[in-house]
Amino acid sequence: MEEAEALRALLLRPALSLAATLLLTAASPAAPPDSTRRPDLVEIVRLDTTIRLDIRYATPDNFTGQAVYPASRAFLQRPAAVALLRAQAFLRARGYGLVVFDAYRPWSVTKKFWDITPPAKRKYVANPRNGSRHNRGCAVDCSLVLLSTGGEVEMTSPYDDFTERAGAYYAGGTPEERRARDLLRTAMTREGFAVNADEWWHFDFRDWRLYPILDIPFTKIH
Repeated sequence: MEEAEALRALLLRPALSLAATLLLTAASPAAPPDSTRRPDLVEIVRLDTTIRLDIRYATPDNFTGQAVYPASRAFLQRPAAVALLRAQAFLRARGYGLVVFDAYRPWSVTKKFWDITPPAKRKYVANPRNGSRHNRGCAVDCSLVLLSTGGEVEMTSPYDDFTERAGAYYAGGTPEERRARDLLRTAMTREGFAVNADEWWHFDFRDWRLYPILDIPFTKIH
């Protein structure tokens, strides 16, 4: 009983102070008129330590060749995070787990991505004029790990691949890679996420329109 009450308190506890939730830099676009929910970003691994992190943007191992996050951390709006936990439970029952590459992304990082990406490849990055669903804390980049070995499962392309192989419905690759990709998509979509057609790893939570675009540094999220 005590453990259940503690878990309930953790899930309901606000994660941001009022000042932090309203922190939008002058460079950041205004929140769209349909943004109605107060942000409540929570750190994924504080809710479920079995979800693995491989935050590429905290290292030079990403398409920019440089670290753009100060630490290997991942946050989502609370309803999206709880939905991710349900997807993790679905996968664990089948011998798999989630590995998260990215989640909430401050708007200033989206602007940096846009500026350094060649125009021909910009369909793979969000336009900072509109902001991104990552900026709202409602998008997560993830893949699968095999619980029996701990190894990451091979997909039809690597993460952040800027080719047609990254497509969520790409017909190439091996049957095993396509099955793994489709299992990930099934686990996520059944819990309210929609896959990005150009990126098999990118999933948007259904309520993303209800949250504002944020530029809160990781260090300001309590």
